[in-house]
Order: sequence, then structure tokens, then C-alpha cells
Amino acid sequence: MTAIHTIEDANAPALGDLRNAGPDDCVYVFHSATSRKDWPKYWEAVGVAFSRGAFVHVVNREES
Repeated sequence: MTAIHTIEDANAPALGDLRNAGPDDCVYVFHSATSRKDWPKYWEAVGVAFSRGAFVHVVNREES
């Protein structure tokens, strides 16, 4: 089953869910996520998801 995880300044999945993401899962990291106090933990979890085969998309520009 494909899961879509979105990381933003106000919303993010549980770190464990993100670390368990694998093939066919998508992770979208928005620029605003870097303002989170727990950002380093999320960035590490994104790396784990990527190494497990998840598609990681870093969204540099955001449209309102």
C-alpha cells in the first residue's frame, strides 16, 4: 500500500511512520519544515525512508 507523508512547519507524520516508509511510499518535504524545532530528527528519518526505497521530494518553493 502506498503512503504519502508530508512534512511542513505545522504538520508532520510520526517519526516512526516516516522511518518505516519504503518502496512505493512518497515523502514530500516542504521548505517550511526547516523551521521546526525537531527538524534534525525529521531530516534523519527522511534519510532512513530514502534508504529503504521511498521516493523523497524536496519542495523548495511553496505556493499559497
